[in-house]
Amino acid sequence: MEGCDCAHLVVCLGKSFHKVDIRLRLFDFDTTDSRFDMAALFNCNALGKCPTPTLLKQRSRISVASSSRCFAGHRGTSRTSSVAFVCAAGNQLEQLSDMTTLSVDTGDLSLIEEFAATGCITDATTNPLLVAQAGLRGDATYVAFVEEAVSYAKENASGDDAVALAMDRLAVNLGREIVKIVPGYVSTEVDPRLSFDTEETVFRGKRIIDMYETAGVDRSRVLIKVAGTWEGIMAMEQLEKEGIHCNVTLVFGFTQAVASAQRGAHLISPFTGRILDWHKAKTGQEVWEPEEDAGVVECARMYNYFKKYGHDTICMPASWRPSRGPGYDLDEIRALAGADRMTIPPQFLNQLRDSTEELPRVLDVESGAAACTDDEVGGGKMDEKLFRFMLNADGCTTVKMAEGICSFVSETEKLEEAIRASL
Repeated sequence: MEGCDCAHLVVCLGKSFHKVDIRLRLFDFDTTDSRFDMAALFNCNALGKCPTPTLLKQRSRISVASSSRCFAGHRGTSRTSSVAFVCAAGNQLEQLSDMTTLSVDTGDLSLIEEFAATGCITDATTNPLLVAQAGLRGDATYVAFVEEAVSYAKENASGDDAVALAMDRLAVNLGREIVKIVPGYVSTEVDPRLSFDTEETVFRGKRIIDMYETAGVDRSRVLIKVAGTWEGIMAMEQLEKEGIHCNVTLVFGFTQAVASAQRGAHLISPFTGRILDWHKAKTGQEVWEPEEDAGVVECARMYNYFKKYGHDTICMPASWRPSRGPGYDLDEIRALAGADRMTIPPQFLNQLRDSTEELPRVLDVESGAAACTDDEVGGGKMDEKLFRFMLNADGCTTVKMAEGICSFVSETEKLEEAIRASL
């Protein structure tokens, strides 16, 4: 079926007709040639004349034998193909997952399982707050994580080193369970108190990866989260060179995003809602149209810059606020539909799942590149002086990054106190 990359069918669904995309992905094992029977696949006597047609779920994969004459009229080979049916009908969670890879932003394993079962969520992200909440929850599963982390630290370190090791181990224990549930990435954050310490961030990132790999989790499944400070970005660059993918977090502005991409970050996490928070406080304006929301505008700017200048860095917005105020919780998410990835907390995933309105795509590679009006920064690689100068001129990033680091440090210290008492 070479050359048969995408075809369209009009399928009868009740009284209306919907266009269905069919994408063929070929695999390298032989099978007996047979005739591709699309009508049978839809449980119909004749395509377009379906008295009780079966609506196939979004993102499902159905194996069929390829034929010497496939349905699109191309010559085939004796290889099995996988056909993906993507129907415009469905709830907004399903629609969004067809254009943006989604991560659930929680450390609650039961919630991760719930959303992973939808087929719409592939990744999970954690941060010091989520790890602290898990570690202090008291549930038997999480108590076991803490006990194992403390035992491991006692055997392999002493004093303050044991406390730090236990905290890293706890994050890994949580991550090890998450990768059993989701097929994609789990993000594990380095102690935020190291946000201005490149050397120690690199050491702790490597140690986290070593613990994952010793437990049988490949490093390709893990993103090490580092702060979007200059020191954090330098640590990320070193880790990426050693095949350890990173998630640059606490990103509040264009300068951080560009510096991260120019130095090879696998992924960045701009905090859309917290950007809006700063602009609300600065201007006194409480209600914004979603497309004019300062967080949405800044995230779209980052995305567009990456596409124009060929950066492979993934833009994964996080932290959401209602642009238009209470009752409009999904404004920013909908306004960035089509972003590479998003990480979304369970309550907003539920709201998306409950909505069946059509969700238009806003961001895409081609139009994003065309929309970018920024010149290339720093000749393609800004240095520390330019980074700090640009950061100094960005009040939002300067204030919100400091607040974010302090908030994460506060949660980390709560967990540290509990760990220290157990050692």
